[in-house]
Amino acid sequence: MKIISAPDYPAMSRKAANLLSAQIILKPDCVLGLATGGTPVGVYQQLIDWYQKGDLDFSKAHTVNLDEYIGLPVQNPQSYRSFMNENLFQHVNIPIENTHVPNGTARNMEAECIRYEKLIESLGGVDMQLLGIGNTGHIGFNEPNDRFDTMTHIVTLKETTIKANARFFDKEADVPQQAITMGIQTIMKAQKIVLVANGESKAEILEKSLFGPIRPEIPASILQLHKDVTVFADEAALAVIREKHMQSID
Repeated sequence: MKIISAPDYPAMSRKAANLLSAQIILKPDCVLGLATGGTPVGVYQQLIDWYQKGDLDFSKAHTVNLDEYIGLPVQNPQSYRSFMNENLFQHVNIPIENTHVPNGTARNMEAECIRYEKLIESLGGVDMQLLGIGNTGHIGFNEPNDRFDTMTHIVTLKETTIKANARFFDKEADVPQQAITMGIQTIMKAQKIVLVANGESKAEILEKSLFGPIRPEIPASILQLHKDVTVFADEAALAVIREKHMQSID
């Protein structure tokens, strides 16, 4: 695992985007695993900028998103499909049919979980997976649990996650109670993982995830077992790690 420091959010976003862009350049038909939420937005903005300057070509790439709210139609501005369209897809030349987000309005959600797993497998798996980290250590919507959930599955969101995501809705009551998410095993199958974290609110959970015991109560701790993880974080998010593990940061 590599931990790369950045002085601030823009620099962190640029460094992480540089790794994703290298993946696209080296393998134009790569499969990128993508994340939503506030932290990855800067990464997407940087990728859009490089595309507009002629430095990147998304025409052969495929994407698979981590998760989606259950019950929100794709037209809803708070759906993760809408989020990805607005923050990346409609600004680059990736064919929309090459972009994949779980269907949160499927009639049979269990069947949708199976379909999404088979889709990822049919694409040859994920070459590079972008992750954020929640305040509880969740990755995707894999919440703290008594076991590591394996494949794509349905999850009931914790109150802390609902409160954290309420800022994207008119009111907390509008936040869906359930989501469909790639499971831990699905995420860990990615060839490479890029984790981005910013802000002092992530400092404690980032240290616990990267240096603490590997346990399902902190889902991100499983990343310690992956063969190729690069963490990009700003100084605020690295505060606790710097205090306890200064030598571990590049």
